[in-house]
Amino acid sequence: MSFTIEQIAQYNKELKTKSPLEIAQWAMSHAKKPVVTTNFRPYEASILFVCVEAKKDIPVIWCDSGYNTPNTYRHAEATIAQLSLNIDLYVPKETSAHRDVVMGIPGVDDPLHKVFTEQVKLEPFKRAMGTHKPDVWFTNLRKGQTALRDSLDILSLSGNGVLKVSPFYYYSDEDLDVFMKEHELPNEHKYFDPTKVLENRECGLHTS
Repeated sequence: MSFTIEQIAQYNKELKTKSPLEIAQWAMSHAKKPVVTTNFRPYEASILFVCVEAKKDIPVIWCDSGYNTPNTYRHAEATIAQLSLNIDLYVPKETSAHRDVVMGIPGVDDPLHKVFTEQVKLEPFKRAMGTHKPDVWFTNLRKGQTALRDSLDILSLSGNGVLKVSPFYYYSDEDLDVFMKEHELPNEHKYFDPTKVLENRECGLHTS
């Protein structure tokens, strides 16, 4: 499956009036090998819910950096159980305990931060995508999160041509609060991403 830039622009106009579930269902109807990625950060249960509603057994790629808070791990286990997620777990090749001895968690201005990000997030992600080779990748990108994300839309193309689908692209936090409450979905606000530190920084998954 492949769309031209012009087709994607037209579909984005049409999909803007659709609900997140309708967007997910539309994308599934065009997908041969869809996946959804998650790190169980705030509001992730929303994208997981609509993806599972649209395709019950969709592969859910969880790239676990090994640095999640205990609360995030508890939240992940509860969400997996509630939504019966088809989890495919990817972890770094080194343990966090080993890395703590070698480099710790470098600050964003430290030259080692790039190495750290590659090890704990980008390499496992590339390995996962190389294994699944998806044609459609569901994400929970939203407008207003970062400058890069403001330049995208519901549908966008990744660097390697995979169609990225963000059903909640035009949702605010307040909109998602309502959605989560309506569908009795768990949320997580004690999430920490050592590769980003600040919410308005990109970690690299969506820049390549």
